[in-house]
Amino acid sequence: MSALPANSPSLLDGRRFDGVVLERGKTSGDADTLIFEHGRFRSTACDRYGYGDGAYRTRAVGDAVVFEAETESAQYGKLRWAGHIRGEKLDGTLTMVRNGTAAGEKWVVAAETT
Repeated sequence: MSALPANSPSLLDGRRFDGVVLERGKTSGDADTLIFEHGRFRSTACDRYGYGDGAYRTRAVGDAVVFEAETESAQYGKLRWAGHIRGEKLDGTLTMVRNGTAAGEKWVVAAETT
């Protein structure tokens, strides 16, 4: 993960976003709920692949909250998440990392749920 200043999980803790994970160039994808809770990040779409939750980092940039997280699956490797949230909208990417090398990227778009 790239270096973000000191972690401020309170910027996102307790928030959930429902959306979709998309492959580049596609218009439909997998439904997902992104959860920020107790300083941990989780993607429900990745549960079936054995990815757990991971610590996340945030910082405020203007009217947005920027976040980064890393989750891991024993079978599939790591996912590096990065994105920003403006109001109730989340835009981000996840980079699949296998054996230390980037193996693909997907996009995620989501809206906050209450």
